[in-house]
Amino acid sequence: MYYTYLPIYVFTIYLSIYLSIYLSIYLSQFVLIYLSIYLSQSLLVVLFAYLFIFLFYQFLSLLLCIIYLSTDISHISYLSIYLSIYLSIYLSIYLSLFISIYLSIYLSIYLSLFTSIYLILFISIYLSIYLSIYLSIYVCSYLSIYLSISLSIYLSILFCSYLSIYLSMFVHIYLSIYLSILVCSHLSILFCSYLSIYLSIYLSIYLCLFISIYLSIYLS
Repeated sequence: MYYTYLPIYVFTIYLSIYLSIYLSIYLSQFVLIYLSIYLSQSLLVVLFAYLFIFLFYQFLSLLLCIIYLSTDISHISYLSIYLSIYLSIYLSIYLSLFISIYLSIYLSIYLSLFTSIYLILFISIYLSIYLSIYLSIYVCSYLSIYLSISLSIYLSILFCSYLSIYLSMFVHIYLSIYLSILVCSHLSILFCSYLSIYLSIYLSIYLCLFISIYLSIYLS
């Protein structure tokens, strides 16, 4: 009985593993692409907006400073100092923004991969458990129904055959007893009638002879 249902268990296990792996890979790719695009785009938009606002503000301040300092030649040293400070700040901010963009992209990819790995594990475990439980319940219910029907059919056939054999034996015994009694009674009746006829004939003949002999002797 176990070997007949072994292919069903193997098929359910294979199907659960295949579906869990397929869905986990598909969902992990979708989540990875979505998270990488969403995080990179959102961080890039914020950083470029901040960079544009900062550079525009610095450009306006530099323009005003040049206009102010151009009125007086003595302030050229101040202008050079200001430009050096501005360039140092600008380069530091530009490099920091470049590093922040690189880090944001790296972190977005890293987080997406990290979350995708966790999602793969979680979804695969969840799907394997869910599918195994669902398929086991389905297979158990199917097997219970099938076995109950098979056992009921087997028991009904066994019971009917047992009853038929038992009743046939009972009927056979009853008929044999009945026929034996009937035959015995019939034979006894025939024998009694035959015996009575024989005795009556025999006695009549014997009595006739005896009476004739007696009369002949007596008369002589």
